[in-house]
Amino acid sequence: QVQLVESGGGLVQPGGSLRLSCAASGSIFSIYAMGWYRQAPGKQRELVAVISSGGSTAYADYVAGRFTISRDNAKNMVYLQMNSLKPEDTAVYYCNTNARAMSGRRDYWGQGTQVTVSS
Repeated sequence: QVQLVESGGGLVQPGGSLRLSCAASGSIFSIYAMGWYRQAPGKQRELVAVISSGGSTAYADYVAGRFTISRDNAKNMVYLQMNSLKPEDTAVYYCNTNARAMSGRRDYWGQGTQVTVSS
């Protein structure tokens, strides 16, 4: 199994910044893509950003130019630097990875971390 633990959420004023971190642990053979998703109250979960094992990145239009995803393969970590935050960025942010463990290859999810952008 693979466990994902997010950290770094909190309350920030509009225009501010936050950095989310996600640590993967467990009986990991290989980690492939890693990404961040978010879910606001009453809305479906949506993709924020994704990064491949080789470092290629992709962003949703609504965060492009403001958010940056990165990863540390040696530490099995993925990060999301969020700048110029807006109230509409308020959501629970979830870490996701596609990984191969003893049970096979599948997607894994963290428990989520709350990000609130408000004055």
